[in-house]
Amino acid sequence: MCGIAGWVDYGRDLTLARETVRGMTQTMARRGPDDEGMWIEGHAALGHRRLAVIDIAGGHQPMIAREDGAPVAVLIYSGEVYNFRELRAELEGRGHTFESHSDTEVVLHAYLEWGEAFPERLNGMFAFAIWAPLAGRMFIARDRLGIKPLYYRWRQGTLTFASELRALLSDPDCPRRVDDASFDQYLRLQYVPAPRTMVAGIAQLPPGSTLTLNPDASSPSVRQYWRPHAA
Repeated sequence: MCGIAGWVDYGRDLTLARETVRGMTQTMARRGPDDEGMWIEGHAALGHRRLAVIDIAGGHQPMIAREDGAPVAVLIYSGEVYNFRELRAELEGRGHTFESHSDTEVVLHAYLEWGEAFPERLNGMFAFAIWAPLAGRMFIARDRLGIKPLYYRWRQGTLTFASELRALLSDPDCPRRVDDASFDQYLRLQYVPAPRTMVAGIAQLPPGSTLTLNPDASSPSVRQYWRPHAA
């Protein structure tokens, strides 16, 4: 199942918030009992809990792509990409080399090759986040039907996100107040449609959508890359 959690704050050194990030990640231990990983540098922090399915030995996360020894992309990923073998073959034909047999590494290299348009090439269920240290950019995506959950909170220049609400609520600065409109939707529909959640101030990334946060942006940018077509 796996669980991901992350934090971006351009006005703060997040290496000083390591325990908060670890706490966010540990709330999802049941989603990923096999392994735990964390990456913190400057204004970004990523945490991962892993349920090992593909390449049990070689799929540790966060997974980092480097050029000349410097990190250019850091990935945390939950899910499964069913066409990863076909994508891997295509990427190898374009000069990419792989160190593992995991679909996680294919997702990472697909980002390096095709940029933020690459989720449209993925066939599967997934939620992932990629931090680009050189650009200071966070890129988040969710699968077409929203099989994998992804929640986020944006407040005063700070973005936090996770696979579960409880991970965001573990942050002591996160308020715990029921969203009245969402509660009304739940009573009428028996669920809360995206982008709302039951907690005020926390949204869910809609299915088939991506979120990008740049250091010069006033807020994250959400883009829908897929929608169902009636026939």
